[in-house]
Amino acid sequence: MANTAHLFRRQSSRDLIQQATVRSLDELELRELRSRLVRAENGSQNVVYGATNQAFISDDDPPMARILDIGPSGTGPPGKDARKLAMQASIVSQQQQESAIAERPEDERESWDSKWTFLLATIGYAVGLGNVWRFPYLAQKNGGGAFLVPYFVMLLLQGLPIFYLELAIGQRLRKGAIGVWHEVSAYLGGIGISSAFVSYIVALYYNTIIAWCLIYLLHSFETPLPWAECPKRLFKNFTYDIEPECVVSSPTKYYWYRETLQVSPSVNEPEQINYTVALALITAWSLVYLCMVQGITESSKIVYITAIFPYVVLIIFFFRGITLKGASDGIAHLFTPRWESILEPVVWLEAGTQIFFSLGLAFGGLIAFSSYNPANNNCYRDALVVSVTNCSTSMFAGVVVFSVIGFKATSIYDSCVEERSEMIRQNKSHDLLPVCDLQKELENSASGTGLAFIIFTEAINQFPAAQLWAVLFFLMLFTLGIDSQFGTLEGVSTSLMDMKLFPNVPKEMITGALCMSCCVLSLCFANGAGSYIFQLMDSFAGSYTLLIIAFFECIGVSYIYGLKRFADDIELMTGSRPSLYWMLCWKYISPIAMITILVASFLELASEGSSYPGWNALTGTTDQLEWPHWCIVVAILLILVSILWIPGVAILRLCGINVIEDSEPAWFPSAELRDVHGIVPHEPTDIEISLFCIRADGSEGLCCPIYGPREQPLDEEE
Repeated sequence: MANTAHLFRRQSSRDLIQQATVRSLDELELRELRSRLVRAENGSQNVVYGATNQAFISDDDPPMARILDIGPSGTGPPGKDARKLAMQASIVSQQQQESAIAERPEDERESWDSKWTFLLATIGYAVGLGNVWRFPYLAQKNGGGAFLVPYFVMLLLQGLPIFYLELAIGQRLRKGAIGVWHEVSAYLGGIGISSAFVSYIVALYYNTIIAWCLIYLLHSFETPLPWAECPKRLFKNFTYDIEPECVVSSPTKYYWYRETLQVSPSVNEPEQINYTVALALITAWSLVYLCMVQGITESSKIVYITAIFPYVVLIIFFFRGITLKGASDGIAHLFTPRWESILEPVVWLEAGTQIFFSLGLAFGGLIAFSSYNPANNNCYRDALVVSVTNCSTSMFAGVVVFSVIGFKATSIYDSCVEERSEMIRQNKSHDLLPVCDLQKELENSASGTGLAFIIFTEAINQFPAAQLWAVLFFLMLFTLGIDSQFGTLEGVSTSLMDMKLFPNVPKEMITGALCMSCCVLSLCFANGAGSYIFQLMDSFAGSYTLLIIAFFECIGVSYIYGLKRFADDIELMTGSRPSLYWMLCWKYISPIAMITILVASFLELASEGSSYPGWNALTGTTDQLEWPHWCIVVAILLILVSILWIPGVAILRLCGINVIEDSEPAWFPSAELRDVHGIVPHEPTDIEISLFCIRADGSEGLCCPIYGPREQPLDEEE
């Protein structure tokens, strides 16, 4: 009896030990799943933040497939006992896994070294020069504070949904723009090629602004500033006098148009080569290459500098600006609402285009950036953070810019009042007295490049220690431009790598070839007509094409990939399902908004035509000139060379010609994400069935689902 009791106690002890072991393995399994999906803490040398950690090993990797017992379909292990054995084998063979990964570099993908690096790079890409010089001008022009109403409406209906869509689709499919849209459908691969072409064309002329900033930055160290006063000219009688063209314009205008651009009277007269701009372009492209060649895993320090420094300078200018005389008048002029302007269609059109272009949508850069994120990154939160930061920066920059413009306008107004008073004391005729109007001076603020290189420089001239403020301002513009340039070119280089057009060529050489070709082609801006060619490309190549590409992106996700499937993917990645609002925007609202803006833009172009400001040396002002016929042809070609890839690839595919080679989809750890987030298959609600035409088999109406039958519940899989 004693022996029996002893045996019973031994058996009970073994049962307790076994149960404890099972519980420990359960906890260990959950911890292991989480550790493989979340980033390592700072300082870890084994697992990096992005796609090269163990959660992204391909299904067909033999060591990991045996350890996790995952078949080609990705259905997961057959039962709990197998998972226990798999976890034990995983712990024992960790070193073998790492060596197996090291032997298979072709399955690895670059990744961000931290979450902050990704956020700062994305913010730097989205926040660019347009936030500083285009938003303040548009707000002042289109109703002041009233402009914020259409601005935020278009942000909610168009900007945020497409930004969210691009981050999510890039993170889910883990490829560049070409690879992503080719995987959605072999007939939609042209969307990615179009994005790459637009990015390449925009990079050509966008870097020209960086070159101009470098010229001004270099001359900002001179004393006095070269644009502070008019130069003297040697006449034929060997006498010196102030340059007449500068007298009729202003020192800042003369330096911009004559000294920097060496501008010609029209686009048809390129005149001489501008060697200063040519050298600045070569320098700018060399700097872009040196920054990009490091790759995203090595360039975190560059990202931190280029993304944070503009905010530091804006804050410095803010405190300086609000202390200037007339700053309150400038800020009040910017935000005083003129509600009647809301009824004008052009105001809504310009609000939509500003939201669209300031966020950097449809370039492919956002898709490329998000493809380097881990599978469980919260792309929804990222979309909100970056978009809100971008729009907040625009408004903050508007306050900074118009506080300085208010100071400049007040200075001109005070000088006018003094001159008028002096003429009155001299009993001059009232017909000769100057008219002093502060509001008129405030309304004369220039837009675009003129705001930065004419209005702002003129205000800086009156600052104490003007050289310091000039250096800070143009260094800020340089950093704003160059990190946006990173994202633009990253969309091109990532697409080329994913297409495997040059499989044996390293990415460093592909990036170098891109920068070299852009540098050679951008030399067309280094002549007297270069600034006019810049305006031509900016007006056409970077506007209509992006709207068309973004429209097809919404169509591809909502009607081809499937809205339910896309929502399921986001739920797996973030742990929460997108609301009906986002789904409505992707399928209906955003495409309609883009079509409306596109049609309105073409109607306005057809009715009013298009012109450009040509420099008139006699009057010292710009005159609106009609584009010649050859420029219209170039503009049409710039649009067609980008857009025709969308129907072209589909037509060639129908004819059996594959422009983009098919490739295996990147593995997605869906089984692990389900376990970590505790996700069960989503059953469509009645309102989803009504709004999105979701059928009983999981397919959707008005779409061509290519993803097979409806997913089975987890209990049926096991």
